[in-house]
Parts: sequence; structure tokens; C-alpha cells
Amino acid sequence: MMKTKLTLLFIALVGAVGLVSAQATEECITTMSIFSEHAKVKNYDAAYEPFMKLRKECPTTSYALYQYGERILHYKIENSTGAEQKAFLDDLKKLNEEKKTHFASKAKEGDDISDVALTMYENKIGTAEEQYEMFNKAWKADSKTFKNPKGLYVFFNLAVALQEAGKIELQEVFDLYDGIQEQITTIQNEYAKNLEVILEKNEAGTALSSKEKQIEKYAESNLSNYSKVSSGVNGMLGKLADCDRLIPFYEADYEAKKNDVAWVRGAAGRLISKECTDSELFVTLVEQLNTLEPSAKTSYYLGRLAEQRGEDAKALEYYEESAERQTEPAEKAKVYYRLAENFRGKASYSRARTYYQKAVQAQPSMGIVYLRIADMYAKSANNCGDSVFNKRAIYWLAADMAVRAGRIDPSLSDTANKTAAAYRALAPDRTMIFNAGNAGQRVSFGCWVGGSVTVPSL
Repeated sequence: MMKTKLTLLFIALVGAVGLVSAQATEECITTMSIFSEHAKVKNYDAAYEPFMKLRKECPTTSYALYQYGERILHYKIENSTGAEQKAFLDDLKKLNEEKKTHFASKAKEGDDISDVALTMYENKIGTAEEQYEMFNKAWKADSKTFKNPKGLYVFFNLAVALQEAGKIELQEVFDLYDGIQEQITTIQNEYAKNLEVILEKNEAGTALSSKEKQIEKYAESNLSNYSKVSSGVNGMLGKLADCDRLIPFYEADYEAKKNDVAWVRGAAGRLISKECTDSELFVTLVEQLNTLEPSAKTSYYLGRLAEQRGEDAKALEYYEESAERQTEPAEKAKVYYRLAENFRGKASYSRARTYYQKAVQAQPSMGIVYLRIADMYAKSANNCGDSVFNKRAIYWLAADMAVRAGRIDPSLSDTANKTAAAYRALAPDRTMIFNAGNAGQRVSFGCWVGGSVTVPSL
């Protein structure tokens, strides 16, 4: 009976963070209950002694031991100095190893090691090189679980500082930049997919469940956080990777590395990402890459060259070829976006939208797509609808698209909100809605735009 009561107490205390092992002894459950009760109210000093006892005698009682244990050791590190602080940091590393031993399925090496690295940085433990090496260890061990936004930002910030101090090579910074941005894009795409479903329900006027509201809030918060990290990382790279620095950097190594496919591919990609495509070096790199390894990337680069030369038909041919051959979603999205921009520039809006939609299907976090579609809707207002009211109603649709851009990509939110406000100012006003007598009704569009929009209620 006593064991049952203690087990129930323990489950009540740790139910939110871990499960009780079926093999837990009565003594382990008693100690775990005391530990959890203190830890749950953040009385970490009181929780420390039972925490250390449990690690030694009852390491498999509950995963909550490790979740709360990390918080306890973080607290100890933050409130100590010198050798004592270093000892607590070493113990945090040890706890991660114990977690990996006893709860292997829950251990995330990239997350755990990067947490140690970030703890070192935040508490000024070790040199910048030592902090960087710990982040690098996490990245190499398991980059997929290295997702902490602040950790990613600090990691890259340290890399830039060390490169400027002559401690690491510029190429190492470039490689890290590519990896971090790819990681951020992957994470953003997942949140954007979740949010897109919610936005479609909002636009259709469908009420959200409480769970959907939580998904919406969580997705928007994380999209905002990762957007800030991406912008910050881009800003730091800007100091190192402008055309004036990149071109001589790659020119110096070209003869020695021109037959190294990976190097040529990377150099061409870096120049195109920084819009250094009007240089002779870019032409040389693309032609060499096409000789060494014809691929989706080379087709895209050849398209850019053809576009620069004014050979629009040839450029579109290369872009189409690249899109068909491309297997990486982010790269495929880039090609489709380029195709869409070409057609939008020629006022071929229906074809442009098709490619914009393909781009965002490949990369759901590409919010700029919705701003571009909104722009095309607005420019088509006079050609859609059979009345002045219906022509102007298209601005509501354009405004909805603009708002979506800012919610999918928070870095665009200011521009998106201002754009949406400008479109709404051009839509039918309250007087027009009253005179038309169609408040709350749907207005459909028969031109290339298609779809419909609900007239606001008065």
C-alpha cells in the first residue's frame, strides 16, 4: 500500500516530464518523489543531494531525473565560479553520457553537446576557441538535433570572430554558413507547413480549435526566432563575403583547384548567392563546372549567364532543365522562383503563379512568393470582375496574400503589413459595400486570378 501511494505521488509530480520505470524500487521511488518535489518548484539546492543519490543508485527510475538534472546543473554552474564551476560543467557532460546510457532513445547528442557549448559561452568558461570547438563537436556529432536558435547564432558568431583573428580558414566559415542556413531552412519549412494549414482555415473563415491555436502560436514564434537567426548570420557573413573579397579569394586558388568538382561547385554557388555573377570568374567557373559535372546546378548557372546576356528564351530553357533535374527542395525552389520572376517581369501572371506555387511547395518557408502573387493580383484589378466593385474587391485577395507572406516569413512582416494596408485602402469602402448590399457574401473572380473572397461585414 505504501509503495502504491508513493508511486502515485511520484507520478503526479513528474507526470509532465517523464515516466516511472516499472522496475523502480520503493526506495528509489521515495527518493525520486523528494527530488521531484524540490525540482518542480526550482528549489535546486534542496534537490541536489537526492539528485546525486538517484544518479548513483537509481539511474533508470525516470527520464525526469535527467530533465530536471540538467536544470539543476545549469543552476549550479550559473551560481559558482572557478574550479567549482568547471566541476559542475564537467558533471553536465557526464550527465549527458549517463542519459545516453540509460535512455538512449531520448538522447540527442547534437542538442546535448551544443547545450554544453552554449553554457560555456554564457558563463564565460574557456576561451573562444574552446567554446567554438565544443559547438563544432556538437555539429559534427549530430547536426540534425543541433537546433537551438541561440546556439546556432553564437556558433557562427564565434566562427567569424576566429576567422578574423586568423585562427580558422575563411572556407571553414563558408562551409559552416551553408550548413547552418540549410538547417534553419529545414526547420522553418516544417513550421511553415503547419502554419499554412492554419492560415488557409483563417482565410476561409473557419474557426480554429484550441489545439490549432497552440500550433499557430508555436509555429509563428519559432518562425520569428529562426528568421532572426538567419538574418543575423547573413549579416555576419556580409562582412566576409562581398564580391570584392570573394573574387580575389577564389581567383587565387582557381588554377590549383579547377579540377576539384566540389571546390568549383562551391565557388560558383558562393558567387551566385552574393550576386557576383557579372564577373569573368563566374563565367569561367560555370563553364568549367559544366565540363566537369553537368548537373541541375550547372543548368541553373548557365540560365543566369544567358539571362545576363539577354538570351531570355535560352535562359528559360536552362531553368526548366535545372528544375526537372534538381532533387534538393531548396535548390528546386530557387529555380522555380527564378522562372516565376521571369514570367512576372513579362506580365505573364498565370504562368508566373504556377512557378511561384511550385517554389513554395518545394520550400514552404519561402514567404516572398506570397508577396509576389499579391503584387500580380493587385496589378490585375482592372482586368478582373464585371463591375467596379468586383474589380476593386481583388485588393482584398491581394491583401490576404501579403499578410500570409509576413506570417510565413517574419523577416518580411513589416513590408507585408504595410503592403496589405495599402491594398485594403484600394478595396471597396464601407459606403460601396452598403450600396452593393453584399456584406458577408463571396465575390468570385473569373480572370486568371480565379478564387473568391468574402466581403467584410459592416
